[in-house]
Formats: sequence, structure tokens, C-alpha cells
Amino acid sequence: MNNEDEFYDAVTGELLNHWCELTVKTLYCTSSPPPSLKTTLPAPMFSRNDFSIWGILKKCIGLELSKITMPIVFNEPLSFLQRITEYMEHTYLIHKAGSLSDSLDRMQAVAAFAVSAVASQWDRTGKPFNPLLGETYELTREEQGYRLISEQVSHHPPVSAFFAESLTGDFVFHGSIYPKLKFWGKSVEAEPRGTITLELLRHKEAYTWTNPFCCVHNVILGKLWIEQYGTVEIVNHSTGDKCVLNFKPCGMFGKELHRVEGYIQDKSKKRRCVIYGKWTECLWSVDPQAFEAYKKAERKGDTKKQKQEEVAGAENEDADEMPDVQETVAVIPGSTLLWRISSRPAHSAEMYNFTSFAVTLNELEPGMEAALPPTDCRLRPDIRAMETGDMDQASKEKERLEEKQREARKERAKDEQEWSTRWFQLGTNPHVGTQDWIYTGGYFDRNYTDCPNIY
Repeated sequence: MNNEDEFYDAVTGELLNHWCELTVKTLYCTSSPPPSLKTTLPAPMFSRNDFSIWGILKKCIGLELSKITMPIVFNEPLSFLQRITEYMEHTYLIHKAGSLSDSLDRMQAVAAFAVSAVASQWDRTGKPFNPLLGETYELTREEQGYRLISEQVSHHPPVSAFFAESLTGDFVFHGSIYPKLKFWGKSVEAEPRGTITLELLRHKEAYTWTNPFCCVHNVILGKLWIEQYGTVEIVNHSTGDKCVLNFKPCGMFGKELHRVEGYIQDKSKKRRCVIYGKWTECLWSVDPQAFEAYKKAERKGDTKKQKQEEVAGAENEDADEMPDVQETVAVIPGSTLLWRISSRPAHSAEMYNFTSFAVTLNELEPGMEAALPPTDCRLRPDIRAMETGDMDQASKEKERLEEKQREARKERAKDEQEWSTRWFQLGTNPHVGTQDWIYTGGYFDRNYTDCPNIY
């Protein structure tokens, strides 16, 4: 198999016990799947203990992992289209933003949504299945007031486009995702690419941002763990407000592991509030003066502790050991709680560390199969086989589907035909002026007669 025929592999992650005296003005609740949906997978995950990916990755240090085939044992039973759908787990934050009259409050809710969108990656070290060209995924949650459609619109480079809308006309949420992956010897890094856009229609506001970097450590040796880092800028293109969030790298002693810290400024660049917390736990906002006073006192107490850590610290040459989790978020008096992560299922560790939301994404409810297009992820036989624990069948089906896709590409090349996307077309994001995939509509009319046969 030559390089052009290889297939893209996407990599796309503590409860509060330290409480200060504080004024907690809780704005948001948590959400959970409706009781009619499943709460567990049909079979526990397959053990990866007897497998090594060193033989595959050792020749790829410093290179982009855009054409590397990985053994199915390192997958999780979801397509990447389903994985990006997990942005919608905390849709109640979008609804909350739309209900608020003050633009600063709306930006806080949008910032909480942007952070919550990556929270499901905590401990999710399995890779999702690569979407086949033309693959789609639909999710409708009437009880949460939205519906979503996504499509794999490009294979080289791999691009996944999605569009979600409120059932009551309150918002649209859309974007196209094409992460760039690199292997660095001990870790795999995913550079975020693609603009994410949220439009609050009643306020005539549009917000845009990109995701932080994601790094999976110890892909060769040691316990896998995930780190998010980098700067995320959320811009309100209507008011000029901006939220700057710094997802902090863990550092040598792990003090900053999982931490997020930033601020919201208005169009005159005046800082209106500070945002802080952990993307694995919770997010708070507080007045900038209160934050600086707290930090000043904290720095005085940390000086001696830091010197002790520097003396005791030692770097492990064999593995990037995950630092011991430091104290949970210390809440500054006067803070407002913006978001708190939902608890995971009791047996999440045996289910690829899925959230309650992720567990439901491959479910085929009664009557659903007849209503879906033949390209929907739920109908992929390799994902379905893996979910039920049949790894041999899953591997065979994955190879069959990849071969079918290669043959279809060869036939198009022979006939000099270009692939035609079904639900999205390449265009320009009107808010940032960059290239984006725009939803063309019509999916929910349920006319799927011209959908390709990709399975």
C-alpha cells in the first residue's frame, strides 16, 4: 500500500474539595441524557496491554501523522464525526447565553461552553475511527432543543464539517475541523485547525474561536494521559468583546495541570472579569481586582514551596509521567460559578472513559435506521462490531471499508470525476473571512436517494 492509500488517524481528555468563604452566584445547571437512552455499552473495552505502536510510529518522529494506519485496538467505537458532536453535551450553556440581557454575561456563558466542549477528552486516550469520505452523522435532542448534522467533506486533507441549530430558532453552531497531528517520540500532538462559530440569533451576535492544542503523552511507554494547552480567543464580532483563555501546560512539577485562566475585555480593551478553573472540573469568573489581590497573596505563600519542589524534583527519562494532581480549584471569594463537569458513568473506565453523553451517540433507537441516510455513522459495521466486543470482525470490516474507499477513488480518477459533497459546500466564513465549509440545507427534508453507498 503506498502513502496515498494510507488513511488518516485522528487523535483528538476531581471534584471540588477546597472551599473558601465565598459568594457563589450559580448561573448554570448540568445536563444529562434523557432516561430513554442507554447508560452503558454492550461490551467492555478491549485491553491494549499486549499491543505496542512503537513499530508504527518510530519512523514518524517530527512528522505529520496524516497518512498512518493504526491497529484497531487503539480505537474507540465512535467515528470522529461523533466525537466532535460531543461539543453539544453542554448545550444548556448556549441556551443560557441566549437568555441573558448583558453582553458580558453572554460572553461568560459562551466561554464556559467553549471550555466544556473539550472536557470530554479527559482520559479519552482511544482514537475515534476515521470518517469515510461522505460519511455523515445526525443527532437530534428535542429535550435539549437542538439538532445537528455533520459530514466528512474531504479525505486529503481530512475535514469534518458540522452544523447544529436550535429547534426554536435561538442559535446556530457550526464549523469545520481538520487537526494536524505530529509524533514527538513520547507524545502525539494535535494542532487545532478550523474555525468554530456560534451565532445567538436573537441578539444578532456571532462568536468565533479555535480549540486548544491537545497532546497524548506516553504513546510508547507508561500510562497514557492527555494535556490541553494554548491560547483560545473568543471574539464577539457584534460588540467587540473578546475572551482570552490560556489553557496552561502542566509544567515540570504539574502545578498547572488542566488549569485554564484568562479574562474578558470590552471593545475598549478594558478587562471586565477574570475567568479561571480547570477544563476537567469547573470554570469560575471573578472581578479582576479580587483576582489580583488573591494571586498576590498566593505568590507569597508559594515561594518557599517552589524551592522545596525544585530540590526534590527529578525528571523521568523513560516516560512522561503524569504529574500528581494538585489541589483542586481554590475558589476566590466573590466568584461566580459558570460551569461544572458532569460525573461520568460508574463503569466509565471499562467503556473507553466515555461520558454519559458519549455512551448514547452510537445508539440506534427503534425506527431510526429507516429514517437515517445510508451514510450515517451508526450504520458503520466496523464501529458496530467493536462496540459489541467483536474485535476480529471490526478489524475485517475496517479493512473492507478502506479498500472500498480506495477503489471508489480510483474509479473517480479514471473517469476524471471530482467528489461532490452532499450537505456542505466550500465557502467563506463571513465573520472571519477565512475558508470554511457552509451547510447548504435540506438534510432534514429526509430525501436521501442520491446519497453514496460507502459501507
